[in-house]
Amino acid sequence: MVLKLHGVTTQGSPSGLVAMVLIEKKVPFELVYVDTSKGEHKTPEYLKRNPFGQVPYIDDDGFILYDSRAICRYVSMKYREQGTPLLPPAKDIKATALFEQAATIEASRFTPPVAGAIDEMFYKKLHGLEPDREKYNEHIATLSARLDVYDEILGKHKYLLGDEVSLADLLHLSGGAALGIIGSDIMSQKPNVARWFNDISSRESWQVLKDGVKSTV
Repeated sequence: MVLKLHGVTTQGSPSGLVAMVLIEKKVPFELVYVDTSKGEHKTPEYLKRNPFGQVPYIDDDGFILYDSRAICRYVSMKYREQGTPLLPPAKDIKATALFEQAATIEASRFTPPVAGAIDEMFYKKLHGLEPDREKYNEHIATLSARLDVYDEILGKHKYLLGDEVSLADLLHLSGGAALGIIGSDIMSQKPNVARWFNDISSRESWQVLKDGVKSTV
């Protein structure tokens, strides 16, 4: 049974990130479009699959999994031996610990200010509210300070974990791309961060999603 990705078509979304990882791992999938503008992610039937009412979730032959980070890890582990290696060798405890460190930093240090900035400049406008420019600037300032640390790390090697790309790098794509959509150039202001982000966002698996997420079967 073909894996089904229930989500939206936007590249710079968690659905886009999951689609990219599926492409990197050469896993065929069928996109089941969820029209969030019509509240399809809040219906009783949908909430049976994802009780938080968010996109995406996957149905892998009856196995239901939601949360984009969890899905990306699952796909990367299940299909470890095919496509692009995105995780360290399972038996390499130290390499795995370093991966977990980088992935945790993305979730706890990178994403919160990114999400705050996007809430102010995208979701508030979407709901007819006035963005708070001061709060937005605070989120960007927080992110800038944290990207200074990224810039130092990326000055030592090509990717976060060394010279090979990993899932820890790719997890930054949807948030970084969304920043560009709201008009921020913060990802291009630090030389090593700019080089790195341009590298991962130039991958074929991400570029093919420019016109939207589509089924690969």
